[in-house]
Amino acid sequence: MEIKHPVPAVWDIFCKVVDNFGDAGVCWRLAQILHREHGLQVRLWLDGLATLHALAPAVDPAVAAQQVEGISILRWTADKDATDDAAVVIEAFGCGLPDAYVARMAARPRPPLWIVLEYLSAESWVDSHHGLASPHPRLPLQRYFFFPGFTAATGGLLREADLIARREAFDDEARSAFWRDLNFDVPAPSALTVSLFAYADAPVTALLTAIANDGEPAIVAVPDGVLMPAVRAFFRTANDAARTWRRGALEVRALPFLPQAGYNELLWACDLNFVRGEDSLVRALWAARPLVWQPYRQDDGAHQRKMDAFLQRYCAGMPAVVSGSFRALWQAWNSDAAAWNPDLWPAFRAVTGDLGIHAGRRARELADSAELAAQLVEFVRSRVE
Repeated sequence: MEIKHPVPAVWDIFCKVVDNFGDAGVCWRLAQILHREHGLQVRLWLDGLATLHALAPAVDPAVAAQQVEGISILRWTADKDATDDAAVVIEAFGCGLPDAYVARMAARPRPPLWIVLEYLSAESWVDSHHGLASPHPRLPLQRYFFFPGFTAATGGLLREADLIARREAFDDEARSAFWRDLNFDVPAPSALTVSLFAYADAPVTALLTAIANDGEPAIVAVPDGVLMPAVRAFFRTANDAARTWRRGALEVRALPFLPQAGYNELLWACDLNFVRGEDSLVRALWAARPLVWQPYRQDDGAHQRKMDAFLQRYCAGMPAVVSGSFRALWQAWNSDAAAWNPDLWPAFRAVTGDLGIHAGRRARELADSAELAAQLVEFVRSRVE
């Protein structure tokens, strides 16, 4: 029988919030899984506790050090020196570590294992870069690069052990309760329900116009955030108190910003999900529903390469007519309003049934792969002497 080395119990995760929710969301989800499912002591160092509070309301943004769900959450500021007794240190998304912390790491008789958790990508080069070591330029330390991804050669995707079971238990009764708890009517079976979460530069007006002009009933749920000004402008209203607007067969519902658990249920409650960034994309994949993704726009065009690589993997096995409508809408959604034409939305809606079957198949395939937190634990275990 194979005897496995114990995994070091104390882990530090360092995260900086840039300008959105994804970095904090991924790190909080990772910390939860490491603690709940692997019994590890996790400290999350974060410079934006208000952002984490939106995702996990139990977090108090005014408290610099707190315990939430068994995880130590500490405000990371330039003048606060992090303690350095962790055996594993995760630097999330190239955020860097405090200089004094790194110096103490190097001075320890046995330095901690330093892992750089990278952004998710479906690009082929990720497979050959996952797990590579890179020496620190000045200190006797190694950094290992850990890439999430969609193949067995990468670190996989974050997934709670019970996530698929919870999604499958989310039946019609639970779906109805979800809408009632938000004080909305239960959508009619004939209405296509859509969740809309995107960056401010998304062509929201073009999408809502296309859905309204289509004539088929649709309910679009928009969590509170950067899209609300565009939604109000579309309906020509400045009424911040309104929560429902209608034009033709289109109904738009203004939802509160949902914590992570509530957002999962929103994805499960909808027939189609527009998502943005990394964490929402992964949650939409696990939801096993048709999806449209908006990667974070970058000046060098890296977002387009990421989207193209993902589409190449995701669309494998999709019938040509379905893939054509699917790809066309994705490309238009990640362009500007000038890229839209009146046929895009009807063509996409016509294949949502096929897309739902494909989404379910993709979710099952991904669930058969190793999960990211578990692979991270094994990666650490393999380097324990």
